[in-house]
Amino acid sequence: MNAVVIAGGTPPPEDPLYPYTQGQSKALLDVAGKPMLQWVLDALSGARTVTSVTLIGPAAAHGMPCWKPVHYLPEQQGLLANVQAGIREVAQREPAAGHVLIVSSDIPGITPEMVDWRVEAALDSESDFDYAVVERRVMEARFPGSNRSYVPLRDAEVCGGDMNVVRAATVADERLWQRLVDARKSALRQAALLGFDTLFLLLTRRLTLAQAERMASKRLGLQGKVRLAPYAEIAMDVDKPHQLELMRRHLAQRAAPSS
Repeated sequence: MNAVVIAGGTPPPEDPLYPYTQGQSKALLDVAGKPMLQWVLDALSGARTVTSVTLIGPAAAHGMPCWKPVHYLPEQQGLLANVQAGIREVAQREPAAGHVLIVSSDIPGITPEMVDWRVEAALDSESDFDYAVVERRVMEARFPGSNRSYVPLRDAEVCGGDMNVVRAATVADERLWQRLVDARKSALRQAALLGFDTLFLLLTRRLTLAQAERMASKRLGLQGKVRLAPYAEIAMDVDKPHQLELMRRHLAQRAAPSS
């Protein structure tokens, strides 16, 4: 499967990460001795299910080592434009490509094993949009104190992942993508875009994960799948200073030679 890596985004002065980035791309932040983006490229390089990588980001990110064929695109205006540009590049290069793996550059903890699990699980369902979530218990067991934002459902509390699979044809629906992008960081916005009844069920914790999947598919007019991921790293994105320091410690320990 073709992977699209979204490495755009420069934190503005009011962003909590600005003292670390100082006007530079977030993807280039040092994490345990190498840029955050490099950890993601390393995971994709080692994944047997990834055939090529399309990297969207600043010029400084182009040329980073990757064992798979890489195609570079300049950073677009916003997340939606980056995703659309990446999928369109894949479709133009490989018209027969059905699905695309969308990966954020700020999940440096992922490994080749996790990437392969993600791709294989999505291909089993053949959904239009296969969205990964991680349960609170899984995240907190792996990364205590990560302080993720969770959606409270009746049967689970989950946070959204940043490695998802989409059917390439969905990129033509710009209105759908804009709504999804606008809602991605807010559980209430995610529910509201599906209707007030969904919002009510969410607020009263009467909505199950399976119900959320069915309602989202019906309201958005696509075949969606909510995928429970066993790997916290898929949702461990670096948005705040304490999350950056957490991942620096975690990956320094991973990189340290075993005695």
